[in-house]
Amino acid sequence: MDPLTSNPIILKLEQFARFSAEDKQVLNLAAAEGVRQIGPRGDIMREGDRPQTLNLILSGWACRYKHLEDGRRQIISFCLPGDVCDSHLFLVRQMDHSVGSLTPVTFAQIPRRRIEEIAAKYPRIIQALWWDSLVNAAIQREWIVSLGQRDAMERMAHLLCEIFIRLRAVGLTDGHACDLPLTQAGLADAMGLSVVHVNRTLQELRSTKLIALKGRTLTIPDLRALQDAAQFNPNYLHLDGDGRHLDANE
Repeated sequence: MDPLTSNPIILKLEQFARFSAEDKQVLNLAAAEGVRQIGPRGDIMREGDRPQTLNLILSGWACRYKHLEDGRRQIISFCLPGDVCDSHLFLVRQMDHSVGSLTPVTFAQIPRRRIEEIAAKYPRIIQALWWDSLVNAAIQREWIVSLGQRDAMERMAHLLCEIFIRLRAVGLTDGHACDLPLTQAGLADAMGLSVVHVNRTLQELRSTKLIALKGRTLTIPDLRALQDAAQFNPNYLHLDGDGRHLDANE
């Protein structure tokens, strides 16, 4: 596989606009700086930390989350390969949420000076990162709709559609299947349901043949049918080349 195109951040951001070979080289070099690894259930950033770097997920799954004082956790988004944990962190003095690993995670810590250099010389990359921020905000809005209006089955089906399509965009699906390394407790924390309700909902989706789960593998035999069950419209993921007018000519 071409190393200039296999980097998940390139695969993701090129859903917005096609990059030049130089753009890709710059992103690859930035992603190779400060590579870190962390095991499951660790923190990449904690609430209250002063952000110093932009953190890019290269492999593995993480999540943004908030803890209440009594220990209850709300997962507010999932961070998948190619995701920037927060592209606007240089604007804030301290983290107002935490980012933790759900699986072993490899991530790149890109320092402020490097981002400033890229911003000065490669506007297409920075515009694509703005697009990424827009998509993150759109995902949050859709999660709020799920929490407020969708029933448990719609909520679960919607989340699984979203995860599958996001993974497909960075080449991490295999036909109708993808990795799903989430525990039922993790799904419960993301969807505002009890673990018992999550289990019951997954059983319902299985019994109607909308999904199959085997170990850590999710199979969606008919994505359109699952989308219909969830009332899922993928437009909020903005994967249709919003920035095609910015495409590089080379």
